[in-house]
Amino acid sequence: MIKLLNMNNRAIKLSPNSLNLYLECPHCFWLDKNLGIKRPPPYPYALNSAVDALLKEEFDTYRAKNLPHPLLKENHIKAHLFGNQKLLNQWRNNLAGIRYFDENLNATLFGAVDDVLEFDNGQIAPLDYKSTGSTAANVYDRFQLQLDTYTFLMEKNGYKTPHKGYLAFYIVDKSRGFIDRLPFRKEIVEIETNPHEVHEIFKDAVNILKHPQPPAHSSDCAFKKFLDGAGGFN
Repeated sequence: MIKLLNMNNRAIKLSPNSLNLYLECPHCFWLDKNLGIKRPPPYPYALNSAVDALLKEEFDTYRAKNLPHPLLKENHIKAHLFGNQKLLNQWRNNLAGIRYFDENLNATLFGAVDDVLEFDNGQIAPLDYKSTGSTAANVYDRFQLQLDTYTFLMEKNGYKTPHKGYLAFYIVDKSRGFIDRLPFRKEIVEIETNPHEVHEIFKDAVNILKHPQPPAHSSDCAFKKFLDGAGGFN
């Protein structure tokens, strides 16, 4: 008998990455969360993680001094950095994050934010750092879902939001050479967030996990195509 990890054994906990996997392929999502069978991991982006850590340190320095960050000032973003460092540290923590427990679903949705902006009217919005070697600041669907989810979680925790999220892109500027230093071009992108659809996606994903058998692969699932090409499992 197959032993499911989530069904009646432990509470279900999902993140924006989990919801994205569910939308990409319910079958891969079910295998991941119920059996611990994960897709092959992507190439580890250690450099991205290092940039992320350095950006947190930089933004926190401006926060501690109560100074506007140059990226916000230069792009005329009329907001300041969220002032509660202790709470932000909790929201950043992958083991804690900002979370919402749905009693009817007996499941938790959580996310680890990079940063938070606060407006003069008390509203807050998520700010996520993105470092890339691409030539442009590409806003992928998974980024939209990520900021939608953060907005949803903020509202469920009693905060008002402007239904906006921000992506701070640090793009490697290859035109300036290396010279023992990696130059970046900086851009910030404001996007409209839609938290209203997040709960429905969350509910559907949780209900999928409660099924004793996995649903079919998505028709465009690259991993299904790979298995089909390899002859599948015997």
